Amino acid sequence: MYKDRLIGLREYLREQELDGVVVSKLENLHYFSGFTGDDSMLVIGMNTAQLVTDFRYVEQAAREAPDFKVKKQEKGLLKRVAEVINEDGLSRVGFEGGSLCYDWHRKIAGQLHDVDFTHSVSLDSLRQVKSQEELACIRRAMEIGDEAFEYILTYIRPGISELDVAAALENCMRQKGSQRPSFDTIVASGKRGSLPHGTATEKLINVGEFVTMDYGAVYKGYHSDMTRTVCMGRADEKQRHVYSTVLKAQELGVSLVQPGASGKEVDRLVRQQIAEAGYGRYFGHGLGHSVGLEIHEEPRLSPSSTCEALAENMLVTVEPGIYIPDWGGVRIEDTVVVKEGGCEILTHSPKELIELGV
Repeated sequence: MYKDRLIGLREYLREQELDGVVVSKLENLHYFSGFTGDDSMLVIGMNTAQLVTDFRYVEQAAREAPDFKVKKQEKGLLKRVAEVINEDGLSRVGFEGGSLCYDWHRKIAGQLHDVDFTHSVSLDSLRQVKSQEELACIRRAMEIGDEAFEYILTYIRPGISELDVAAALENCMRQKGSQRPSFDTIVASGKRGSLPHGTATEKLINVGEFVTMDYGAVYKGYHSDMTRTVCMGRADEKQRHVYSTVLKAQELGVSLVQPGASGKEVDRLVRQQIAEAGYGRYFGHGLGHSVGLEIHEEPRLSPSSTCEALAENMLVTVEPGIYIPDWGGVRIEDTVVVKEGGCEILTHSPKELIELGV
């Protein structure tokens, strides 16, 4: 698996007319080597693959990244990276401009001999199409999220706080095998539902309120992401109308995800449907994003998406929402994988309006 990834990376380097690259972003370090530690970097050439780390990780690196030579550093990571570049005789070396900070770049460059170290590259695009091994991890992470949702429906009741709900979700996911939450768990009830990223607070949940929960698990380094909105008690007419509008838009979005579809066009059609229902100004974020070793990856479904054509085994979330200040909001989110002729929904929790305690 990792050998194939190195082959793809080296082909990318040829296209960029580079003979090497320094990998500093942890997610990419993990992706290309298999090593899961931190405070380390990769130096990859056309015929060399070196992992620079310190005493704490030497044994772990040798076990997790057998395709790499482990280079122990004792006098500083940046100094050792520069030494490895010089030792390998690399002449045009790329670096991850979105990850390697300016000061660190300067310190490495200042120790290089006759090396062009001025080419910023982005390696994230090489992770867009998921392997079957990656999909298996993400499927399990999604299953953990679904299991947590099934549990939380039995837990939510009037008078408990958003923080209580978040803690219960996260504890359940831990018990099911999650390494950690994918991100700060969002639980937004009542008027706080108008906050798209309303992380949990001490606010108590009351009868008649919507409760939006956006959360995820991490399994073997891979993230899941899902959102469900439920009503504490019976929903009123406006709540039903807003919920129905979001659900129809979400289902439309899922139906549009297929090979060849553009990220902008999928977003546009869903946004148009919400606008025609009279809520256009209340949907202000992108329709979706990919997930993987990071919670937000490319490709994206948004007005500014650079994805001209979705491809098989790419992942995207489909998460339209309506957020009305001083009233509340609704968001429904599934994660789907692009398949021939359409997509497969990985989120299996029910999407119909759930009224708790009724």
